[in-house]
Amino acid sequence: MQAPFAFIHNQSIVRVSDIFASDLFKNHHVFVTGGGSGINLGVAKNFAALGADVSICGRSQERLDGAAAQLRELGGEVYTHAADVRDYAAVEAAMAGARAAFGPIATLVCGAAGNFPALAEKISPNGFKSVIDIDLIGSFHASRAAFEQLKESRGSIIFISAGQAFMPYPMQAHVGAAKAGVDMLMKDLAVDWGRYGIRCNSIAPGPIDDTEGMRRLAPGDGARERLAKIVPLGRLGHVDDIGAVAVFLASPLASYVTGTVLVADGGQNLLGAGFWSATIMGG
Repeated sequence: MQAPFAFIHNQSIVRVSDIFASDLFKNHHVFVTGGGSGINLGVAKNFAALGADVSICGRSQERLDGAAAQLRELGGEVYTHAADVRDYAAVEAAMAGARAAFGPIATLVCGAAGNFPALAEKISPNGFKSVIDIDLIGSFHASRAAFEQLKESRGSIIFISAGQAFMPYPMQAHVGAAKAGVDMLMKDLAVDWGRYGIRCNSIAPGPIDDTEGMRRLAPGDGARERLAKIVPLGRLGHVDDIGAVAVFLASPLASYVTGTVLVADGGQNLLGAGFWSATIMGG
């Protein structure tokens, strides 16, 4: 079984299976929206490496098929279903198929998201709405569609948020509004659904290398290197840095953690968005 790179600790490469038991999530069903690529696929890989049955949905079946092949290399069982999180009926169908494959969902990862850099005066109403619909409405659709399964499993929801939820960024008015809504949705669901044993938390990643988000937000020669220099920990993140945090939040170690935003950004947001603006956006 091939285990993914998880994170760097004391300048050494550590795999998630070096820290957690390789069968920690055996017979544990994880459903990841937007799981065909990027951070979300990295999260799915870390669960698969620890024995989870993984279901992924996304808009492109071709991309899902490629992701599923990578997940199966880790030894896990995988279910895929093409679905746009903006379409509630499609999300319901995906989750019904996933339940038939692996039983009730125990961990839901709401990761489907949209982003593009644009000044507020340049964003079209449709562009603004699209990001709200994918990030915020899509997160509600997934949570609502999974509720009965999560109630049965006394499971948890992990929302993939962003620093834009709590820090204003240039060219990110649409994303800030969407992600702030996601974090408040998370907290409200933690209150409403805690009685059913359902925990809800968010992860706010920092700059994660080799993702579509970084390619859009930090284009051009040297942008990645400049950004890495201003991150207090001195490096960009890896998708598996976020995967390791997700594994922790879904594990028994976090059984009393709910309603929390866990920031995993190497300290980048501590410096404020001005550093991002000056380094990436040109001031």
